[in-house]
Amino acid sequence: MTRPDCLQLAWQLRATLAGLIILVGFTLTPIGCKQDESPLVHENQALRKQVAKLDSVLVSLQDGNKVMQQQINLLNQELREARKQTKRVEAQRKAQAAKLAAEVSKNRKLAVENQRIASERARAIPILRFEEKGSQTKDLSKPLGLVSKAVEKALSRNGYKLQVSLQTENTAVYVTSRKVSAPASLEQAGFRNQYLVSLQKLSSKETRLKVKADFEKITQGGRILPVGPEEQAEIERRLIAEIGKALAAPGNV
Repeated sequence: MTRPDCLQLAWQLRATLAGLIILVGFTLTPIGCKQDESPLVHENQALRKQVAKLDSVLVSLQDGNKVMQQQINLLNQELREARKQTKRVEAQRKAQAAKLAAEVSKNRKLAVENQRIASERARAIPILRFEEKGSQTKDLSKPLGLVSKAVEKALSRNGYKLQVSLQTENTAVYVTSRKVSAPASLEQAGFRNQYLVSLQKLSSKETRLKVKADFEKITQGGRILPVGPEEQAEIERRLIAEIGKALAAPGNV
């Protein structure tokens, strides 16, 4: 039985005993003949004592209800705080999950980029093995970034596609695909050529440019003609001159 039920029952008992006391009181009132009042008096006193006990029980129950209500209020408050804390933890968990997902996505992109760079370097190794010995060199009073753009523009303008492009903070390397020009006539040979261009940062405003050409002449019959060192050097100097034009042209780099 719950406390409210006990409290209601106690009130009912108290009301019943109070009615009995009143009834006994009327019974003790003289109506005509004198009766023996002792048993009724004792019964009345006993009823009063029971009423007093019930009053005490009622007070105890009321006090108990107050304490119970306080405990219920405290538990409700703790429950509200627990719900708020749960929401905060859930929000933090979602934020951490989103952050982790972003980091995973970033790492995947970096892994793909690293794989791409490794693949490019693997393709570049056989090409870069021809030595730079005999290459044409020129120091330019321009920062590495501007010279890199000028190299790309000069190569593109002259019909050379980049096969490999590697850039770091202090260096840059470009390797073109082999360009082939068919012979124009029996007297005028065609050619095939490939460039290796390397850049080295000397200072914040100075860059060293090196150009190496793999140049060959081709006859109409497909025969390869020998090319002398001076003729090859001239081909390399032409590209350096084209890069210089790209650097000097306003708005082009």
